[in-house]
Amino acid sequence: MRARAAAIAAGAGVALAVAAGGVAVATNGDDGPASHRYTQEQADAATRAALEATGGGTANSVETDGEDGATYEVEVTKPDGTTVDVRLDEQYRVVVIEGDSDSGGS
Repeated sequence: MRARAAAIAAGAGVALAVAAGGVAVATNGDDGPASHRYTQEQADAATRAALEATGGGTANSVETDGEDGATYEVEVTKPDGTTVDVRLDEQYRVVVIEGDSDSGGS
């Protein structure tokens, strides 16, 4: 029963993230199929972790990543309008948050 409640809560969180701004899994400038080796559940978990780390905002893209020892990279436009790349390890822990060089964010 707890697992079902957790799954429902997780689904609600994803729905809230989508309603708040959406999640684009592929965007202009992505690295192609090699950067999209993850399941939807992994993308959702990475998105939740990144939005928590940035205090909210909109997740613009999710990719697999190898920089700085990361497994996932989520591009997030923060509530203040800046765009950052949130790199996460395989346990969805933040490795680094840095300004997105494509958007000039900080």
